[in-house]
Amino acid sequence: MYRVNLYFVLLLLICDVTPVRAEDAELAGLFSARAVSGTLVLTNRDGSRSYVHNEARAAQSLLPASTFKIPNTLIALETGAIMPQGTFTWDGKDKGVSACNKNQTLASAFKNSCVWCYQQLAQRIGTTAYQQWLKKIDYGNANPGPELTTFWLSGDLRISAQQQIAFLKKLYKHELPFKAASYDALSSIMLMEEKPGYRLYAKTGWAGYGEKETPQIGWYVGCLETGTDVWFFALNMAITKPAEGAYRQQMVMEALKLKGIIQPSNGGRP
Repeated sequence: MYRVNLYFVLLLLICDVTPVRAEDAELAGLFSARAVSGTLVLTNRDGSRSYVHNEARAAQSLLPASTFKIPNTLIALETGAIMPQGTFTWDGKDKGVSACNKNQTLASAFKNSCVWCYQQLAQRIGTTAYQQWLKKIDYGNANPGPELTTFWLSGDLRISAQQQIAFLKKLYKHELPFKAASYDALSSIMLMEEKPGYRLYAKTGWAGYGEKETPQIGWYVGCLETGTDVWFFALNMAITKPAEGAYRQQMVMEALKLKGIIQPSNGGRP
């Protein structure tokens, strides 16, 4: 009898300390309201609060597209492929995005998702260096494959939303083997919005942009600093028509408001 009671006591203790993860109805509503499929992972710095929509997709490895510009920028800086104040000279050919049809700084190339700029960096970095760095930082499947200038867009590199979160947390805590100057340069480049109560650091991604085949893969990943905590997010979704691309940022910002992380009235928490 004593052994039976002890068994139930231990079972209750285990159940009490093991976090229960379930589909978040509010996050699910953001996707269903727009009739799109995807996943969103939202978690604070120590993981004590987490929300997930579509956990199965959150574990699915996908092309990172331009979200790879986050580690790619750091790798480029570390290898000397470019300096923080470096520039790119436009060749005069239409790149399909008006913002990219001009000379670029590293900051503008990041914000405008200029593929041609990062393809130049890839040629300077080389496959061997990518293989070494991707393993060092444990980024997704760490496989650049043979396509040097497109492996993050249509090649072999893959990462899941959960892996994006893990990478972003290490990045934020400076737990990756990069110099302080590289971290600082990326931080200034990644800052997308600053308002009373929060700072938003983020990057979009769109695998298949401009192509006819659907669904394509849309990403929005990053972190939000408030006065009291840091929140990390990773969203990916199936894009079937161009207008859906705007949903990426919209859903993340709405999720942050739904969870009370930022306030609609004043833009952020005091």
